Amino acid sequence: MHTATIEDFYRETASLIPEGINKEIGHFNIFPIADMVARHAKKQPMPYNRRAYYKISLIRGRNKAEYADKEVNIEKSALLFATPKIPYNYIPLDDDQGGFFCIFTHDFLIQSKSGVVLDDLPIFRPGAIPIFQLTDEATEEISLIFSKMHKELASDYAFKYDLLRNYVLELIHYGQKLQPATALYPSHTASARISSLFIELLERQFPIESPGQKLNLRTAKDYADRLAVHVNHLNKVLKEHTGKTTTDIITSRIVQEAKILLKQTDWNISEIAYSLGFEQVAHFSNFFRKQTKLAPVAFRT
Repeated sequence: MHTATIEDFYRETASLIPEGINKEIGHFNIFPIADMVARHAKKQPMPYNRRAYYKISLIRGRNKAEYADKEVNIEKSALLFATPKIPYNYIPLDDDQGGFFCIFTHDFLIQSKSGVVLDDLPIFRPGAIPIFQLTDEATEEISLIFSKMHKELASDYAFKYDLLRNYVLELIHYGQKLQPATALYPSHTASARISSLFIELLERQFPIESPGQKLNLRTAKDYADRLAVHVNHLNKVLKEHTGKTTTDIITSRIVQEAKILLKQTDWNISEIAYSLGFEQVAHFSNFFRKQTKLAPVAFRT
């Protein structure tokens, strides 16, 4: 499986790294989407894969966004947040495309005095689909922030990167305000903490980076033992907080990763089955068919 690096991004888009940008700790850049669409019109479309950087996009125009194993139709404009953990792309459905996107690394933003840890922010927590359809008013507000970033990056202001970090944080907070309140203000009870630790432990099993990698935790009991709670208690807590059983949540995440591996890699079905903890291909095929109504090969093609 290939995870696109910053170097891959510039090579694929034939873009030049701005002079002096590598003097900074971390990396940041911003691009008008219309320019990228024009370049990609002559090449392959944006690949569906994981990137080794974060990306925030203001997409203007009709598009189909693919995020993890979900598809979202964008009719007018949307704000999309992407992390290095989840593969994504968006496909223009007409020629009238606009907006901006910025890319940045974790090291770029941790220079902020806010001490922000990106993966701890609600917008980047696992399980969400951070694609938000926008009103005309919201589109203009966000476009103004991107325009300021674009202008600032070209300036010779000595503290421009500090200002750019503030703009990135402004976009993140804008997106978080678009999220449901439950994502922003999780409960701090003991049961909520167990639920949160379970999700964190589950997500640490992914992504699967190579056929030789194998899931360490596969069952509800595996997770309960690791969290030092009884499996019945874990199940009760998750049912209260998510409406789903432990096994339901684990199954859903394995199916999501299976879809990603089938779509993104050229691994054979046996390799995918092994990496997801299935000792026999038939067991994986039956599991996948039960959850999706399709055989793995049929889903891939």
